[in-house]
Amino acid sequence: MKGDRVEIVVDAGDTTRTYEMVASRAGRRVETAVRRGVVEVSEVTRSGSVVRTARFMATRVLALVEQPVPREDASERPTAAG
Repeated sequence: MKGDRVEIVVDAGDTTRTYEMVASRAGRRVETAVRRGVVEVSEVTRSGSVVRTARFMATRVLALVEQPVPREDASERPTAAG
């Protein structure tokens, strides 16, 4: 969903660097995957096509924080009757 965000903290030798991947448009989401020692963070459309991808060596990643947008529950939505 628009606003979904993932923060990645990476060891850059003598310091750390923080990167952010944000779902920039409505209907897009951010997915994470760890494969063969590589952390992949991708912005994906509703149809499943990848818009952009960030890749990091898993040994250098210190933190991976997923921050989803709070979604409304069906019971919390206002109804026409009240």
